[in-house]
Amino acid sequence: EEQLVESGGGLVQPGGSLRLSCEASRYRYSGYSLAWFRQAPGKEREGVAAIDRVGPTYYADSVKGRFTVSKDNAKNTLYLQMNSLKPEDTAMYYCAASYMRLGSWSATSTYNFWGQGTQVTVSS
Repeated sequence: EEQLVESGGGLVQPGGSLRLSCEASRYRYSGYSLAWFRQAPGKEREGVAAIDRVGPTYYADSVKGRFTVSKDNAKNTLYLQMNSLKPEDTAMYYCAASYMRLGSWSATSTYNFWGQGTQVTVSS
């Protein structure tokens, strides 16, 4: 089974930055569409950002202008650069991969593989 491993989470003050990484263990990112989701306690998992296998990127309105999704195919690594973090960004962040091009990019059912998550806490 394919494996996705997230890293880079932690505790950061409001206004700070973090960069999350998601590394694939068994397959090449170049053939997959990829995304970041997050889930806060008591809330549903929501799409944060995605990058289609052929390039287009998508963002949730709540993170536009603050977060940037990118990937390095040579390193098989997906990134999420998060700037100007807010307390409401606090959540477990998950990466996900899909065989398909993205239609409903923010639907969890679109994705075939998931990582275990990395915790992001924004607090003073």
